[in-house]
Amino acid sequence: MTATTQPLTPASLRDFHERIPLRSLLRKETALERSTWLPLALVLGAVGAVGYADHLVLSISLVYLYILPLAVGAIFLGKKLSYGLIVVCVLFHDYYSPRGINPGLRIFHNLSAMLCFALVVFLIQRYMQQREALARTVEQQRDDLLKDVELAAQVQRLFLPMGKPAISGLEIAGMMQPARGVGGDYYDYIPVDEHTTQIVIADVAGKGIPAALLMSATAAAMRLEANHDRDMLEQVERLNTGINSVSGFDRFVTLLVAEIDAETRTLRYINCGHNPALLFRASTATLTLLTSSCPPIGLSPEEHCELQSENLMPGDVLVFYTDGVTEAGNRSHEEFGMDRLSATVLLGSSLSAEDLMTKIYNAAADFCSDDFDDDVTILVVKCVFDGSSTVNS
Repeated sequence: MTATTQPLTPASLRDFHERIPLRSLLRKETALERSTWLPLALVLGAVGAVGYADHLVLSISLVYLYILPLAVGAIFLGKKLSYGLIVVCVLFHDYYSPRGINPGLRIFHNLSAMLCFALVVFLIQRYMQQREALARTVEQQRDDLLKDVELAAQVQRLFLPMGKPAISGLEIAGMMQPARGVGGDYYDYIPVDEHTTQIVIADVAGKGIPAALLMSATAAAMRLEANHDRDMLEQVERLNTGINSVSGFDRFVTLLVAEIDAETRTLRYINCGHNPALLFRASTATLTLLTSSCPPIGLSPEEHCELQSENLMPGDVLVFYTDGVTEAGNRSHEEFGMDRLSATVLLGSSLSAEDLMTKIYNAAADFCSDDFDDDVTILVVKCVFDGSSTVNS
């Protein structure tokens, strides 16, 4: 009768691992690694090496060398296996030690070594348990923080406009992309009457949760001010007083408030230290910068601003943005900059407001390989008075 041999296959190897569960012999964190056999082989190899050295050297006792593989085993192996190795090490030493020692002294020597080994293993195991408990606590706190950040992001999105104002003669599109889940950018459309809307765009100094909290306060205050009074100068003054009272010197807000009247075809605006908006003139195919007339709000208790105005014509385009667009950097540490933004607006001036907004974002994203360091907000208003046409991309 001939015996047949079965070739080793991946399936048979998996069955072998299932019959001998190596992961159950290791600590939980070590068992998560792919090479589960390596720590066990390292410890057993070290025990064998020390036992062989103990066998060769007969003049002195090398029992203390077993502390090294036991210490390594206490780090990587489970509790039961770590303490079981103590018995193995003591038996190895007892077998290889000189036979001429008094039996009573031999027993005392082995018991004292066993107690010493057990103490070392206990201390290392205790340290590893505390380390693992600390890692679990840190991981739980991280998960809780991520949940809080997600909740903050949901609350922040409530301050952003849910729809677009239906103003005859105006196409309006806006977006905000935070860099860290929550951001310090804010924009809004606040209706004034059936032919007038107020546009707000703001950028809080800094990033993350502190900037998001100040942004939320700014958004809520701006909404209250818009409902209270339509005088933009008084709105900005009261908003500055409120922000200055709750923020430090290093926390301020750049703000641009614009009121667009589609009936009179006029634009009135106040720029408080914000990036200059772009006004594309369809009649001349040129760009005008709506620069700031006062410092950012929150820097000082008093804010003295100027109300500026522009006339609008059919086909004119207004582009509001935050510095996350112009300061988007590529791998060569170059910024997207005003020149590239202006060129994008000129090339896309015939597009609809929605398509031009998307074109600007895509141009900046392609430039920085979609790796923005700051929040990105873009708001486009196109004047379509008298049914002036736009081109869809």
